[in-house]
Amino acid sequence: MKPISRALLALLLVATRSQAEPASAVSAEVDAAYPASETLYFDLHRHPELSRHEQQTAAKLAAELRALGYTVTTGVGGTGVVGILKNGDGPVVMLRTELDALPVEEKTGLTFASTVRTKDDNGADVAVMHACGHDLHMASWIGTARIMADSRARWRGTLMLIGQPAEEGGGGAVAMLADGLFTRFPRPAYALAVHDDARYPAGLIGFHAGPILSHINTVKITIFGRGGHGARPESTVDPIVIASRTVLALQTIVSREMSPFDPAVVTVGSIHGGTKANIIPGEVVLELSVRSLSEDVRKHLLSSIDRITKAEAVAGGAPREPLIEISSVGYALVNEPALTQRVSTALLRELGALRVVDIPPEMASEDFSQYQHAGVPTLMLRIGAVEQLKYEAALKGGETLPSLHSALFAPDRGPTMKAAISAEVIALRELMPPAAEPAPR
Repeated sequence: MKPISRALLALLLVATRSQAEPASAVSAEVDAAYPASETLYFDLHRHPELSRHEQQTAAKLAAELRALGYTVTTGVGGTGVVGILKNGDGPVVMLRTELDALPVEEKTGLTFASTVRTKDDNGADVAVMHACGHDLHMASWIGTARIMADSRARWRGTLMLIGQPAEEGGGGAVAMLADGLFTRFPRPAYALAVHDDARYPAGLIGFHAGPILSHINTVKITIFGRGGHGARPESTVDPIVIASRTVLALQTIVSREMSPFDPAVVTVGSIHGGTKANIIPGEVVLELSVRSLSEDVRKHLLSSIDRITKAEAVAGGAPREPLIEISSVGYALVNEPALTQRVSTALLRELGALRVVDIPPEMASEDFSQYQHAGVPTLMLRIGAVEQLKYEAALKGGETLPSLHSALFAPDRGPTMKAAISAEVIALRELMPPAAEPAPR
């Protein structure tokens, strides 16, 4: 498990062991909606689809929404789905789910495990799995859609449900925005989302005001050398040696240039060069993932990568300057403070402090931040997904639990899904309250 603060650890231990928390007012509605959502979850989990290929997934969600009375538009930003339910005067609130799965071969051993294989965009044969919980998000989203449609006396406004393609790797949110998400459809006053979390016990709802997920840039570096025979290194400029020194030097950016109080990550995740032991290649390619929570830190990291890479090439006698390509810009996800305060207060009031806690940010990334960048206040809540006994055993024994994107990851679906639906319904009703009744005369 990832390290967490001692105070939060103590609170989570109490939460997992306590049975005293009373049922919330929304519990009966969630229990009634759950069976249909669980059935959908099984179906989605068995039939995952890769990013930008979510045709059947989108069709299933669209059909569910139409059956509940939503006005549905498909094909937004590729395979995106937009469902609108108007219910009188009031704010427009958007609730997002993701559609896509990952090229991972499932090893959970579940009776409903995915056995899907397909061709990826490069033509490679890959297994496909919902290893990040998007299937659970979608099933919860439909459960929330059902409860909101059946309880229109409890809220006023316009509910905007979006099923977004291609969250993994980014691009889906940008595609939906470019296809008129906020011009063809009502512009939301708020945008909400939930995400399951493999670090916390099932059913726990986490919130945090301010940055919660990181900026991300992908950096591709091509280091040029002069190839030749491995027996005559003096006649070459070895780009593998230059690349090796570069990888080590890049590690000093976070350790020696950044304040310990400024989160930052520079990961060299890929290095490719050479074809045979006795051939010194002409070039080596590095691929980096660069993450931060602030724009100033992001700029500093990228500037330092540029400086160090070029300096190592000069030191190694490279015949030309390295090619440094920066792409995949993703913005840090910032939970708008006033929105977070309002929703977390409602969650605490309804569910209690043992189920709703402030949790720290992490250095993962999410393109849900694109909606915030487009000017809409956003809030993402985290939903603990680990079966409680396994969670407690891991805390006691130091066991590493499967993370998101693991072939072994399987959320504890019942309490996790019910917590997600509860959080979404409570948040939506808080942001779209019913019209006040006139005072008696």
